[in-house]
Amino acid sequence: MEFLKSFATILFVMLLAMSALETGPMVRAQECLDNLSNMQVCAPLVLPGAVNPAPNSNCCIALQATNKDCICNALRAATTFTATCNLPSLDCGITI
Repeated sequence: MEFLKSFATILFVMLLAMSALETGPMVRAQECLDNLSNMQVCAPLVLPGAVNPAPNSNCCIALQATNKDCICNALRAATTFTATCNLPSLDCGITI
C-alpha cells in the first residue's frame, strides 16, 4: 500500500511538472518545475482515502511559494490531456 501512495505522489508531481512545461509560456519552465515539485508535500492530501484532507502548514507554505500561473497551467493542461489521449473528459465538479 505504501508503494501505491509513493507511486501516486510521484505521478501527481510528474503530471503537474509536465503540464507546466507544455503549457506555460508566461512563466519559465524551470521555475514551474521547481515550484510544482515543492508541491509534493500536498500530494498525500489529495489521494483517495486521505484521512485528513485539510492542508498542513508545509502544504500551505509550498502553495504560497508556488507561482500561481504554474498551478493554473498544470490544471488547464490536465483537463486537455484527456482529449489528446482519447479519454473521457475530466469532470470533478469544480470550475477553474
